[in-house]
Amino acid sequence: MDPTPGNDDADAAQVPLPGTRSTFSLDINGTARTVTLDHRTTVLDALREHLGLTGAKKGCDHGQCGACTVLVDGRRANSCLLFAVAQEGARITTVEGLADGDRLHPVQAAFLERDALQCGYCTPGQICSAVGMLGEAADGFPSHVTPPTATTVPEGPAALGAEEIRERMSGNLCRCGAYPHIVRAIEDVAP
Repeated sequence: MDPTPGNDDADAAQVPLPGTRSTFSLDINGTARTVTLDHRTTVLDALREHLGLTGAKKGCDHGQCGACTVLVDGRRANSCLLFAVAQEGARITTVEGLADGDRLHPVQAAFLERDALQCGYCTPGQICSAVGMLGEAADGFPSHVTPPTATTVPEGPAALGAEEIRERMSGNLCRCGAYPHIVRAIEDVAP
């Protein structure tokens, strides 16, 4: 067989096998969306390629850069690592779903006010991660730099200084280096 691109064997590899597609519903930004997808389709590819929501970006496609971060049931998640078919019944919120009509989410507004972006590629993931992180801190989840306590039970909201924010946002990379502005924007909205 000739292994060169364009031969019949290579093209056949792109065709899904029988029984590898399902029709299911995803709750995206509060709207039920019915999709028929290959079982291997990630949430990121479903959003971008099938639903036209291009806010979440494909950076590394390995869960290491955070550009694809969305909220799943209020918790931040790398959408490039989640199979879409496994998210039926979950509430997925993308950067497009954070605003309330024309009124930006407070984190979105703070990013604009603090100029917490340069090229903007990582910004949707940074914003979704910040929203999720603020929720985690409000629920009392500690981070690596949270001062230890005598108990493992959260004692209330975590105090979010610059060091705590940097640690909690460390899974989101910015190649432009806008980190100081990102931290200040989050500090502006942190309780």
